[in-house]
Amino acid sequence: MRAVSDGGVSPAGDASRARPLRVRGRSVAWVPPLLLLICIVLVDFRTSADFRVLSWIVLVPGIAAAICGVRGTAAFAVLAPVTYVAADAVLPHQYQAGLPDLVLAALGGALAVLACVVRVRGERRMLHMEDVAAVIRSTVLRPLPPGWGGLEHAAVYLSADSDARVGGDFYDIQTGLHGTRVILGDVQGKGLGAVEVAAALLGTFREAAYHEADLSTIAGRLEVRMQRHIAMRRALGREDGDRFATAVLIGFPASGPRGVEALVLGHDPPLVVGPGGVRRLPPGHGLPVGMGELDPAAPPVLHAVLAPGETLLMTTDGVTEARDGDGAFYPLDADVAEAVAADPGLARPRRLVAFVRERTLRHCGGRLGDDTTVFAVRRADPEGGEPDRAGRPARADPPGGEGAEPGGEGGGNGLSGR
Repeated sequence: MRAVSDGGVSPAGDASRARPLRVRGRSVAWVPPLLLLICIVLVDFRTSADFRVLSWIVLVPGIAAAICGVRGTAAFAVLAPVTYVAADAVLPHQYQAGLPDLVLAALGGALAVLACVVRVRGERRMLHMEDVAAVIRSTVLRPLPPGWGGLEHAAVYLSADSDARVGGDFYDIQTGLHGTRVILGDVQGKGLGAVEVAAALLGTFREAAYHEADLSTIAGRLEVRMQRHIAMRRALGREDGDRFATAVLIGFPASGPRGVEALVLGHDPPLVVGPGGVRRLPPGHGLPVGMGELDPAAPPVLHAVLAPGETLLMTTDGVTEARDGDGAFYPLDADVAEAVAADPGLARPRRLVAFVRERTLRHCGGRLGDDTTVFAVRRADPEGGEPDRAGRPARADPPGGEGAEPGGEGGGNGLSGR
């Protein structure tokens, strides 16, 4: 599972590849086989002829093959028969095991080296595949610098498969000529097919969000891109031609310090989290991306005003559909509302994302049924001040009073649609 990041997803670091049995950076994998070798010899010296354990020395290279490298295993494959000969020679003749056990020890050492070679090659292939998956994911979900687009942001991705790093969830922040745009989406299905769709939609979003002035136009561009992708997949004879994606588009206009635009395409509407409470933006009427032909009319864009310190929280259905042992869904809204009421500073994106991640995993016992993304954004404080104890940015309200919008829209909770 992925940990909380500052809005970016990066390839696995060195910590994720930390080798076992290391102390202060140095390998101690050779210690268990060596201790086993010494114990076998000592026990054999203290047992009678009816109970000989010296032949157990064949286990030493096998243990080394499981935890040591090839050279370490080869060393134990040689050391084990040599130790056997030396230990057997000092015993009285009637107690000596003889040649059969020596052959067994030598043969076991050779097989252990071969097994170690196979294991190491498999590990190298696995590491290479992890690199490929990490590069694919970092290409789809590019790292986002802190404060990118004038936003404070944080995100976390949780995979339903603990060994996988690639899925159909996607998100991004794109600066442009008309302000900063944000997207979060969830492609139907899993696997590389879902990754292809996510990559295609993100590429289109990054271009359209930079140039286009209206979220409806961006949504239209996404629909066209999805239809082109579906047509290509059908031409290739693929069976996933009916794939679609739910998404949320958010716009932070450059002209309005408090205003925000939202366009919901078959997705759960964002949750507004702030010191004053928790509320949902009204649900959108847009169809998922890929189903636009069912309703050619452009979906309405919601206009809202965010009060100081309020954060937009967006999640994929892996959060809201997480179930506990009794089959109950995770109550995201109620849980966040209760937590923010107790600690208003939790509305900060990084803390909020960490909280939802922890609570989701706790609710489902770590058994996610679907890939899960938690993404939180809010306008960054232009003066760089830290929020106060109530989670409000340390800055003055703009002229017109709290929640005022250019053009006469007032109230921190004001909503309108078009």
